[in-house]
Formats: sequence, C-alpha cells, structure tokens
Amino acid sequence: MTNLRIYYRLIIFVIALLAVAPDCRSQQGIVVGAGRVSEYSALLKGRRVALLSNHTGVVEGRHTLDIMLENGINVTTIFSPEHGFRGNADAGEKVSSSVDAATGIPIASMYDGKKRMPSAETMSQFDVIVTDLQDVGLRYYTYYITMLDLMNAAVAYGKDFIVFDRPNPNGMYVDGPVLDMKYKSGVGRLPIPVVHGMTLGELALMADGEGWLQGGRRLGNRLKVIKCAGYTHQSRYRLPVSPSPNLKTMQAVYLYPSTCCFEGTVVSLGRGTEHPFEMYGHPGMKGYTFSFTPKSMPGAKNPPLLGKKCYGRDLSGIDEEEIIAAGVNLEYVIDAYRRMGIGDKFFTSFFDLLMGNGDVRRMIKAGKSADEIKATWRDEVEAFKQRRRPYLLYTE
Repeated sequence: MTNLRIYYRLIIFVIALLAVAPDCRSQQGIVVGAGRVSEYSALLKGRRVALLSNHTGVVEGRHTLDIMLENGINVTTIFSPEHGFRGNADAGEKVSSSVDAATGIPIASMYDGKKRMPSAETMSQFDVIVTDLQDVGLRYYTYYITMLDLMNAAVAYGKDFIVFDRPNPNGMYVDGPVLDMKYKSGVGRLPIPVVHGMTLGELALMADGEGWLQGGRRLGNRLKVIKCAGYTHQSRYRLPVSPSPNLKTMQAVYLYPSTCCFEGTVVSLGRGTEHPFEMYGHPGMKGYTFSFTPKSMPGAKNPPLLGKKCYGRDLSGIDEEEIIAAGVNLEYVIDAYRRMGIGDKFFTSFFDLLMGNGDVRRMIKAGKSADEIKATWRDEVEAFKQRRRPYLLYTE
C-alpha cells in the first residue's frame, strides 16, 4: 500500500509539473531559423554570403557561422553589431573592424562610430546578406537598427537579404508609447512602441512593407525570412546565451522594458553588479535599506555611480509572470523620482529618446500615476497591433 501511495503521488507530481511548466515543452520544440539548414542551404549555395551575427548566433551550442561553413556555404564577410562579434564590448562602446581568428574571415563592424553604410569595397565582397541575431524585442535595443542599416545597404547595392529568425523573449505583448519620429535616434529608428512584440524577421518585413527603409525604397521579393519552427508569440522562450553583457538573466530580459528608462536618469539600474536591470538605486535615495555599489567589470568598465553606495530596490525576486503582465511599468522610475526629490535634475535628455517622446517625462513631473500614463498610449498601441498584423509570421 505504501509503494502504491508513493506511485500515485509521483504521477500527481509529474502531472502538476507539466501543468505549470508548458514553457519547457515549448522550448524543446522550438527550432530557430539558423537551425533549419534544409530551408536555406539552396538559397545560399554557390553564392558569396555576408553574415550579420554575434555570440547569440548559436544553435545548440554551435555558432551559425560554423554550421554554414560545414554545409559548404561560402561566407566571405562578417558584420558585427553593438557589443562586437564576440559580444563582450560595453553598451555604446565603439568596436573596430577586425578578422575572425577561428576562420580568417574579415569582420566589418557596424558599430565603430563611423558612417552606418558599409563601404563599396566591403559591399562588393558578397551577393547576399544573412542576419542571425538574438533580439529582445524592444525599440531601444540596437540590434534591429543594425539590421535596418544593412537592409538599406542591400537596397542601395542590389543585394538579397535573408533573416534567420529567432523567438522574441518579450514577444507575448505590445506596450509603451510609439516613437514620435522627431525623437528618432540611435536608440529608436522606427515608429513602433517600446515593446513591439515582433521577431526580427517580422520587423524586417514590416519595415520593408511600410516603406520605412531609406527613401521609402523596398527590397520586395529580395527579402526572405527563414522562420522558427514550433514558436508562437505566447512561447516563453528562455535564451540559451545572454544577448548582451548586461542582460544576464531572463529576469533582467523581462524587466528591461521597465528599468531601461533609468538610463535616462541619475539613478543606477545596477550596471557594475551581477544583476543589472534587476535593481535601481542612488546614494541619495530615501526610504530604502537595500544597497549596492557599482564596480568596474567586463561589460561595465565605467558604470554610472562607480564605487558609490546606492540605496534602492531589489527587483530580482518578482515573479516573471507578474513582470510580463505589467508590461512597460513606470512605477519604478516614478518611485525613484519621488524619493529623490530633485525635480528635473532627476532626468537627462536621454530619457526622452528612450521613451520616444517628451510627454512621459512631463507627466511624471506633473504627478501622474503609472496607470494614468499608460492609458495615454493605449490607443496608439492598438493601432500599431492592427498595422503590424499582415507581417506576423507566428500565431499571436
């Protein structure tokens, strides 16, 4: 009887585990575009290929570049985005062009602080551009901007463009103000919300289809997307590698839509700690006992408030589903603004670029709540969701 009782308890445990962890099953069933070699090899064989990728371009621990070379694809050029091909440069740090030590293939940096259009000499080295980057689905995350730069180059030089698609870990919702294009910058290129809910492949199709490329020109049928298999927008896709040096955990990836706005304030969001984007604080923050001290470390060589003890809030223990349900949550920055009590000195000009308008800052200063501010962008979010619908490749 005792063994039977244990057996039944084991069955109940397994059923319960499956009920609360559908993401594990979904994760195992997802195949990223780069892993679907049979879908793209015929498109690339016999052609000179440029690959835009970095450390996130992996399939079960193997880099997409190696997989392509092993399958006889002639990769002649590598393009690298922010953080470099190996993904270890600081945010905003200029990355020089170089050569990949493992393959001898030249790397052309798209984040060297110079003109964002590759030279004619570089463009002459290939026939088709392939993009394989793990994005996190935010308007101010720069990987999609680098993709757009190369799409513009492909239009200008008559090259084909292929996106090896990857899941969007924040692809389950759309939220935040749509970019007012007078605030267009290096952290905002398209009239899309903060959280757009699209994969890079879908975003590429939309940018092309809506005429958002330079001069309204289009790639048309020269743009192709190698879709993910087994993915929907409600999949909880857990990233196999950190997409950039300071997004170290899934908790940080989920909090990023809400805590990145601290980049436009005097408050630290934890760069220079083991949990960036999962906390916020300042030496002058009132009412909190939690503290941290930013230090110099790889990926954060000179973080804000370096060496200063900051008091604030630890967000690392909040349930992931609670974070997702809240969407772009301005409660954190409003809390910090009120506790600091320094008025407009709290913000830098970068805050408006991140938010995509000047209204959010003005409403925070006027004492509006997070819910009141969110209500102001609700209609434009719904309009965007309708506008993007023709370009979606996966079930919402």
